[in-house]
Amino acid sequence: MARPQMLKLPEVLNEIDMSRAAFYRMRARGNAPRLQKLPNGHLRVSRADLDAWWQTCEQRAA
Repeated sequence: MARPQMLKLPEVLNEIDMSRAAFYRMRARGNAPRLQKLPNGHLRVSRADLDAWWQTCEQRAA
């Protein structure tokens, strides 16, 4: 079974074209994709979570 693709936070920020500060403001409001904190403290977002978040954004815009 393949492991899910995990994206680094800078990769996510680049894909959604957003600054780190804006991302954390959005996260504080509960409107950001789910972050997963690794044991070493690094943050990751699964590709599936990011794609689901994009779907939600598109539905809200429609």
